[in-house]
Amino acid sequence: MLRLHWPFFALLMAFTFSAGVFCGISWESRLPSEPPLPGDVSMPGPGYPEQKPAHLPALAEEERATAQAPSPIPPLQTPKEREIKPASIPPTPSGETPKNAPPPPPPSGGRKAGSKLTSFAAHPLEESLPFKPASSGFTLRKLGTGNGPTLLIIGGIQGDEPGGFSAASLIASHYTILSGSIWVVPDLNFASILERTRGAYGDMNRKFAFITADDPEYDTITRIKGILLDEHVSLVLNLHDGSGFYRPTWEDALRNPKRWGQSVIIDQEEMQAPPFSLHATASLIEEEVNKTLLNPNHRYHIYNTYTAAGNTEMAKTLSYFAVCNGKPAFGIEASKEIAPEDRAYYHLQIIEAFMRQNGIRFERDFSLTPQGVLGALNSHLKVSAYSNKLVLHLDNIRPAIRMLPFKKGAVPDVRASKPLLALVPEKASTDWRVAYGNRTLTRVTPSFVDYDHSLDSLDLNVDGNPHTVRIGEIIPVKHFFMVRHKPGYRVNAIGAQKEKNGTEAEIVLKRSDFLPRFSLDLDATTYRVEVYKGNAFAGMVLVRFAKDRNEPLTATGGSESALGF
Repeated sequence: MLRLHWPFFALLMAFTFSAGVFCGISWESRLPSEPPLPGDVSMPGPGYPEQKPAHLPALAEEERATAQAPSPIPPLQTPKEREIKPASIPPTPSGETPKNAPPPPPPSGGRKAGSKLTSFAAHPLEESLPFKPASSGFTLRKLGTGNGPTLLIIGGIQGDEPGGFSAASLIASHYTILSGSIWVVPDLNFASILERTRGAYGDMNRKFAFITADDPEYDTITRIKGILLDEHVSLVLNLHDGSGFYRPTWEDALRNPKRWGQSVIIDQEEMQAPPFSLHATASLIEEEVNKTLLNPNHRYHIYNTYTAAGNTEMAKTLSYFAVCNGKPAFGIEASKEIAPEDRAYYHLQIIEAFMRQNGIRFERDFSLTPQGVLGALNSHLKVSAYSNKLVLHLDNIRPAIRMLPFKKGAVPDVRASKPLLALVPEKASTDWRVAYGNRTLTRVTPSFVDYDHSLDSLDLNVDGNPHTVRIGEIIPVKHFFMVRHKPGYRVNAIGAQKEKNGTEAEIVLKRSDFLPRFSLDLDATTYRVEVYKGNAFAGMVLVRFAKDRNEPLTATGGSESALGF
């Protein structure tokens, strides 16, 4: 019988594992591809199949013949477009559309900043609620033309890093891509974002070299690997918030080589397949972002982790998995010592630098300043459920909403105006909460009722003018409104208490008729008008009293930090 002495066996296994970690083997338990987890509405269809590490397809014969040594900054092009230069569509110095360009359509996910609302009836509700929050899994948003380079942006791999996932969310909801493509995953580790923890099941960014099939995040890791390996993806950015301020040499306890904040992370200097200079690319990005500093102490530096030389921790990460599979990848770190909106500002500056460098032209609908970032994060927040029968506008929302009609025996099929918005059940009660990233906007106490689906719209008289308002929409009111009677339905204007014959249809209602505590917002301007057929809930519309019916619906103030980030 062959006997293996334990010290020798342990040494052999350690060597074998180390060899597998560094770009050679993905140590995963092998199972057939599985369907999505229950509730994963953002990734329809079967789950991504199990992926073995595989380098990109070899270059065509004529491309190999002309291949050269890595250039300082090789163009980012898909294999079919290596002769197309991104510079053929010259961007402006900022990368944005020139001032004399025709105005763009508003990006999906929101109104263009400064636009005025005349009636929501003219804008299909579904178009303003493009996101389906994933209670498990993550959201993938694809923007752009589908031609040229594709930049994959990932936020939220660690749930306590709001600068990164907030920036990714803004890319998904406030940017329009005019040439090239952006794929963005703003909520990779959504369970941990909701719990405001680094990792609900351990550190997700240490599971790309080895993960067991019984790990709760196995499905998520498998899916994101499938996206990373997609032939369209040209370059990967993994957004983080890190401790302190990285410095190549020791300065003090917060500024030294062991810190991570304000750094552009690379795993190695160069890539050979395909040829790509990670260091030269990072150098150009470092130079660009350091022109935009809010404070000289926020200066960015390149942090080379030399992963292949024996850095076993970094060998487990998403970025190194990408590099090992022929995808240039960078970790982008903003410092946790600065405000979350400042972190998101720096992340966006770096993302835009990468877009300009690769000929990806874009527009955004807010100013790239910390104040502009904060305003964009806080604007146009709303969720709906049950095919838009139930809707909440979350601008300046009250901390608690009572008796909201939920459908008996049905989990809310939530739609949201932005990523990171979700309706989440409380663990110790029947209440729910509206979560936005890792803060709570409001808590909801449901009233469970039957639903009726026979009603699509209501007829209202608003300030003397007739309006047809779709169920789930909001309409501004200057002085008064009246809901017209529909046979077989009754109207309950929540907080008005002016019903006659069991309904508040055909009754003129003014703001002074409502008890303020029943409003949805703290300014006591927005109220629910619910409609019932018998005892079954048929839907609601919202009315918002304002000085001017065309007054824009915008969020009120408050910093992200004060609200929970």
